[in-house]
Amino acid sequence: NEGNEYFREKDYGRAVAAYSEGLRRRCGDAGLDAVLLTNRAAAHFHLGNYRSALNDAIQAKKLKPTHLKAIIRGALCHMELKNFLEAIAWCEEGLQIDSKEKKLVEIRAKADKLKLEGTFLGTQTDFSTHCQGRAVMGTDLLCERNIKLVLEPSGEEEEVSDGLAEMSLDGFHSDSATGARVHLDADGSLNWPVLFLYPEHEQTDFTVAFHESSRFIDHLMVMFAELPPWDLEKKYLPNNLEVSLYGAGQESLALQDTGPATRKPRTPFNLCRYFVKAGTPTVLVFAKHSAFSKKYFSGKKVHRL
Repeated sequence: NEGNEYFREKDYGRAVAAYSEGLRRRCGDAGLDAVLLTNRAAAHFHLGNYRSALNDAIQAKKLKPTHLKAIIRGALCHMELKNFLEAIAWCEEGLQIDSKEKKLVEIRAKADKLKLEGTFLGTQTDFSTHCQGRAVMGTDLLCERNIKLVLEPSGEEEEVSDGLAEMSLDGFHSDSATGARVHLDADGSLNWPVLFLYPEHEQTDFTVAFHESSRFIDHLMVMFAELPPWDLEKKYLPNNLEVSLYGAGQESLALQDTGPATRKPRTPFNLCRYFVKAGTPTVLVFAKHSAFSKKYFSGKKVHRL
């Protein structure tokens, strides 16, 4: 009930926390847990955390296979992630339960159309076209914020750690993020699509609206309000995480701590050694001081910020 109240107030971050608290109580009622997961999926969806929302929808469907709200939410997540074939499959599954479910019929038709048009994985090639309402000023917006954008691959092979070079999870990979676009909100602030990678466990997350004044911890507090099912060692707690950004040239990484005392730049992506590629920042997340983290950073030139 508390989560629902926050949801009605559009306070989706607190709604996620409330639903997570309900799930932590482990009531043993599969139907109630399915509702909590589906509601949390909806809150994550409104925050733009489509991968987290999809994970919740998947878990809810496992608990209650006929739960149409979970199926609809999962289909919507796949649409946002540009996984149109998967969206169609989810719609078909739901329509077998209720062939007249209007929302599923609409999603199915839209997914079919987009699949045929070949628009999934749309490529971002010109930043100025993505800054809605200020197309001509796109370059100026970057210069004002000291943001460096790489529009096309340089052709040089980059050194990537094991587990990252061909990272592909349930049909979702880094290229899928390019369907989202950086955009200006009503206040003239940039909101970025950001891909989060958890290389130790080969998992991903994706948000379409990372506000330029946000800190990483602000998003991680929501995304890890509850321990993910793949974190069997219970290491991925919000305040036990560190964030790494791809660097340029031989300076392979720039590292930013996620603790409460982190200095708050105007945007996390205006770091002097960092380049935003294809309009979608890619962020690596590690458990602090873990064996995997130490191995990953070993031998790399790291700039701790």
